[in-house]
Amino acid sequence: MARSLLNKTSSKKRYNSPHAGAGDDESARGRLLSAATHLFCKNGINATGIDAIIEEAGTAKTTLYKLFGSKTNLVNAVLESEGKQWREWFIGAMEAGGGDAQAKLARIFPALKSWFAEDRFYGCPFINAVGEHDKDQKLFRNIALKHKKIVLGHIEKLAGELGSSEPTVLAHQLGLLIDGAIVAAMISRDPGVADTAALAAGPLLTQPKAKKKRAADQLETV
Repeated sequence: MARSLLNKTSSKKRYNSPHAGAGDDESARGRLLSAATHLFCKNGINATGIDAIIEEAGTAKTTLYKLFGSKTNLVNAVLESEGKQWREWFIGAMEAGGGDAQAKLARIFPALKSWFAEDRFYGCPFINAVGEHDKDQKLFRNIALKHKKIVLGHIEKLAGELGSSEPTVLAHQLGLLIDGAIVAAMISRDPGVADTAALAAGPLLTQPKAKKKRAADQLETV
């Protein structure tokens, strides 16, 4: 469940000199991450070779290996970077405008709809990465689970503030709707699937609140 932030432009054909400094390395790293993110999300990780990435980024192959060591390490860096950016955007979208927990949770699917409408929406990099690799491959799965845990943790916190009797369950229910909407939008290219997911989420956000124990029930029997 990750938003691919691919509006950055890369500067092609700017190869680093042998005497490139730390600033040049940082610039090259940013271009390589941006290029790899775009190509991995659009074409798939396995279908994207190193040559395509360095062509898109405008760097030398030696620079990629100097900065990342291997394609696998580059994939890991892309997923970590994308996850961080997506979480900042997603949580920020829920919190923007303030309001109570219900108002914040209700912003989930309108935010997703705006993401689905972007030209460079290619689905969730985590779902895609796990989907196209050996299902026993633990590395990408662990990165994806760490990302999901942080996202669900914030939703669970809001669910608790909402007064849900089972905030963890509610967070996972909303998480399933989020993941389902992302996959459906990727396949259909229809941002409107977010509206359908919002309709399904509606009853969850208006469920009965946890009942507080009556004061009498808290008194010890004499």
